[in-house]
Amino acid sequence: MSDTPSQQSPQPPPATPAIIVENLVKTYAGVTAVNRVSFTVARGEIIGFLGPNGAGKSTTMRILTGYLPATSGRVEVCGTSVASHPGDVKQLIGYMPENNPLPEDMRVSEYLHYRGRLKEVPRRKLGHRIDEVLELCDLKRVRHRILGKLSKGFRQRVGIAEAILAEPPVIIMDEPTIGLDPHQILIVRDLIASLRGRMTVLISSHILPEIEMTCDRVLIINGGRLVATGTPAELRRDLIGPPHYDIEFAGDPSEVARVLSTVNPALNLTLPSAPAPDGFYHGQVNLIAATDAGETPAPPPPPPPPPPAAAADSTAEKILAALASAPGLRVRAFAPNRATLEDVFLAATRRTWDVAPTQGSAIPKI
Repeated sequence: MSDTPSQQSPQPPPATPAIIVENLVKTYAGVTAVNRVSFTVARGEIIGFLGPNGAGKSTTMRILTGYLPATSGRVEVCGTSVASHPGDVKQLIGYMPENNPLPEDMRVSEYLHYRGRLKEVPRRKLGHRIDEVLELCDLKRVRHRILGKLSKGFRQRVGIAEAILAEPPVIIMDEPTIGLDPHQILIVRDLIASLRGRMTVLISSHILPEIEMTCDRVLIINGGRLVATGTPAELRRDLIGPPHYDIEFAGDPSEVARVLSTVNPALNLTLPSAPAPDGFYHGQVNLIAATDAGETPAPPPPPPPPPPAAAADSTAEKILAALASAPGLRVRAFAPNRATLEDVFLAATRRTWDVAPTQGSAIPKI
């Protein structure tokens, strides 16, 4: 087995995207599992890959890793064609499957040494690299433990350590936090975040809060098609709409609308035609854009970052103070309603999509 550094995972040129997928199609016995999926992933990003069971996630990941041939389409990892050079692509990717098979009778350090030799990490570097990943994955205290006696959390971290051992430019993880307790999830979350900028990470998971907290951008696939792409904030805006406040009150709706306009003329009250049987209205307070009021729109600026929670809380406090001072109004509830990634996921996957995602071009920039 060669010890030359050239056998280690090669690094792509800086301008080369980590992943390019263009018009990817995979059919099984006439059934289309992946249907014209296109996206690109830049180097150093952490990407969430979401979809319901049977949506085509696993098939796409198997094609990316070179373990399954595509029916048609273009797939490249760090500029290397998966179809033409699957062996080279496997050197560029560290893969952690959902049910990571580990030899029950090997010690942690022995297993990592064994995997490092298979990955052709040079002997003179392997020992130091094993120490690095043990430290990074918080495994030093169990380095001499038998794998079969480790808890689920430790086994998951051994899988991550093995995936990053050869320092590949791309890491693909399938359900890295499934079955872990909150403390173990936090450790894995911090570990994945530590890879940002150094490696490109593609994570498939059903634990949506973890994806929202960990990932820079999200891909959502449904029925074999890519139905949404973007940052969590962009997807909330495009699929759910702007944040709003839920309000319950008894009194004159026109007085509530007047009070809201004194806080911000762009605040809009949406109510049902009549109150509930208990006499309280259940409505929403939304911030409307200038074009909704009939103004001529200016050229759109680059999208701003989402406002911090403190700004939203300050607005809510101003609205509540104004409502409390208004005569004849009884406010029973007033709270911000911030959509989650789960809301986005449900909105994207319950719809029927016949075209590629609205964001970006035929190959959305991720």
